[in-house]
Amino acid sequence: MSANTLFGDSTVVLGIETSCDETAAAVVMGGNDVLSSVVATQIDLHARYGGVVPEIASRAHVEAMNVVIRQAITQSGVPIERIDAVAATVGPGLIGALLVGVAAAKSVALVLDKPFIGVNHLEAHLYAALLDDPHVEYPMLVVLVSGGNTLFVEMRGHGDFSVIGQTIDDAAGEAFDKVARFLDLGHPGGPAIDRIALTGNANAIDFPRAMLHDGLDVSFSGLKTSVINYVRKNPTVSTADVAASFQYAVVDVLAAKARKAAQQIGAKTVALGGGVAANSLLRSTMTTVCAEAGWRLVLPSMGMCTDNAAMIASAG
Repeated sequence: MSANTLFGDSTVVLGIETSCDETAAAVVMGGNDVLSSVVATQIDLHARYGGVVPEIASRAHVEAMNVVIRQAITQSGVPIERIDAVAATVGPGLIGALLVGVAAAKSVALVLDKPFIGVNHLEAHLYAALLDDPHVEYPMLVVLVSGGNTLFVEMRGHGDFSVIGQTIDDAAGEAFDKVARFLDLGHPGGPAIDRIALTGNANAIDFPRAMLHDGLDVSFSGLKTSVINYVRKNPTVSTADVAASFQYAVVDVLAAKARKAAQQIGAKTVALGGGVAANSLLRSTMTTVCAEAGWRLVLPSMGMCTDNAAMIASAG
């Protein structure tokens, strides 16, 4: 049962998110009124390693947690005793990182004598776009694309949803990170590829689109391998062209599957979620797809694409 069900539309939830490399806290009223949202990122901390190091992430969460919670409560303008519940991500994610957030949330809940609500990280991403635009028509297709998951989700109402398609191997965001690492573009890989792709030719290399016509599941492992093999065989190829062609292939698959999924469920609304929802080509392509089909598109703001605690509080 959610806090909004328990307390009604005026409920105030403190959300905490520590599933990976962002330490975040937020205060949300009534499920979608974000009173504050604070995020302490660890991007620079992990950049030298080319990816997130779990042990380092956990220590950084411990160091930042109290400060982030205090800032979120202060910025919300809500007295701490007004908080009705405390929600935190309980998974999926890095175990050590999750434990830091859950322990902090349970401690606050205990001190305030308020209920603790465990939130599934993926379910929270389903609600991220709705924080900016809560009035949607169902059924709604949510295309959830992140570093750990690629899901096509049919939402029939609040809390009523089912996965109708997913990756069978690498998530789209994972493929972005691995290709970026191979091309020595830095971490995080998604934004790095998005930036350099702007200067490249997306039609320069015809990378494969696996499972393009088979159901609603996707596969990106073969595409990633194809990029790596191509560059090894063509060492002088333009990095920008490789990035642009790779990105185009990923978005081409996601858009095709989203179109098929939306048609299948009779969607009235399509929403994007997850870190890859910030990708400029995916956003522009889905804008065109939805405009042509007559579906309303809900795009999360850039701050709601990446991990944040506002979506945790909202889902809680």
